[in-house]
Amino acid sequence: MIRMLLVVAISLAIALGASWIISLPGNVTIEAFGYQMQPGLGLTIFGLVVLVLVTIFVWAILRRIFGIPALFSRVAAKRKQNRGVDALSNAIIALQTGDPARAKQLAREARVKLGGNSAAQLLEAQASVDLGNWSDAREQYREMIANPDTAIAALSGLYEQATRQNRTDAALKFAQKAVTLAPKLEWASQAVFDDLTKNDRFEEALEHLANMPTSRADKAKTKRMDGVLRTAIAKQTEDSDPDKAIQFATEALKRIPEFVPAALIAARIYINRGEVRKASGLLRRVWRANPHPHIALLYANAQPGASAVERLKRTKSLVSEVSTDLDAQVVLATAAVEAHEWDLARAALQPFVDKDPTQSVCTLMAQIEQGQTGDQGKARAWLGRAITAHPDNSWIGDGISSDEWEPTSPLSGKLDSFEWKMPQRAVSKSTTSREAPVNNSEPKPDALDVSKTALIAQQTEKDPDDIKA
Repeated sequence: MIRMLLVVAISLAIALGASWIISLPGNVTIEAFGYQMQPGLGLTIFGLVVLVLVTIFVWAILRRIFGIPALFSRVAAKRKQNRGVDALSNAIIALQTGDPARAKQLAREARVKLGGNSAAQLLEAQASVDLGNWSDAREQYREMIANPDTAIAALSGLYEQATRQNRTDAALKFAQKAVTLAPKLEWASQAVFDDLTKNDRFEEALEHLANMPTSRADKAKTKRMDGVLRTAIAKQTEDSDPDKAIQFATEALKRIPEFVPAALIAARIYINRGEVRKASGLLRRVWRANPHPHIALLYANAQPGASAVERLKRTKSLVSEVSTDLDAQVVLATAAVEAHEWDLARAALQPFVDKDPTQSVCTLMAQIEQGQTGDQGKARAWLGRAITAHPDNSWIGDGISSDEWEPTSPLSGKLDSFEWKMPQRAVSKSTTSREAPVNNSEPKPDALDVSKTALIAQQTEKDPDDIKA
């Protein structure tokens, strides 16, 4: 109703305006082609307005007529574009459904219809990779590198192709190039980081880690990687530059307070400097969070020249805090055997003797039987059990067992791959353990080394003929 009233009001206003213009007083003299006309002023103005409107209407019609070819051209171009978009969509679907040949064909069709569309070119290159047409894919990617808008995508494709072909050097070069163009690119940054750690370039890796993209979810992981890298640097420089080593080890412990390898490095340097109390305090603090046997071994031997009894006393004071831990009790039993405290050694191992004992428990029990009772039969029986017993915990990385922690895996080069756990297979990496300083006052058997079975056999060899039997 309101709209109708508005239309009526506007119509009345136009009619009143037209009548007012027509009724304007005055005449206009028009002379042309020998004729003379004197219409009224209002009528003349009204006629001019009508003439303008008619001219606009006629021009619009003519424009439509003359624009028909261009209209057809636009419609054809739009139809071609729609077909190109459809081809591109179907190519993506074909690639995802495992039909790279059809995907490549559709992507090529999309490139033709869309005028060299970058997405279609990238899709065609990916399809070529899936088909194994490495040369075609490489040419496509190289064309895309010249375009700043598609350079990153091309480098990503080249990196993937080089990785599939096991061309690690080429893959690394593509990743490095991508990092220079986009420093926060996750896959490229990770590839460069992995290469640095694999080649033991830990200081460069630490600098690179600071520039890598990190989300909130990965913040804890990045913090741990930082601590592991600092521990790796400390391990590298422990002998050549102990001041630098202890600095990095201390910084690592700030990031990973319970990290045993960093604590061992720092404590060893303190001991070598004669700061036994400082080393003992650090080891005891880490022990409370992570009762690792290497911590206990170093703590027991922290005082240079200490006797076996003194080492046992230090071990007891530390191990008493975690009386149910197998590794801790093995360390205590080892110290007790060295001090000839057979009852204490037996008591430490007793809870684990009947629960599928490990190799170190069996070898220690053989020493106890030999030292306390002199029973050769029981000693040999324990040695026999040690051969088939479960191996003791050690540092395991990619299935490789090591006596000492290593920053990277010897197989894959992956950082922080070593864990303290029971080996799953009998593959060992022989390293010289550095957890306990050398004590020249008296020899100490290492009960944590499974290979000590032969040594125990020598210690029990009072009657060679009896042992051979």
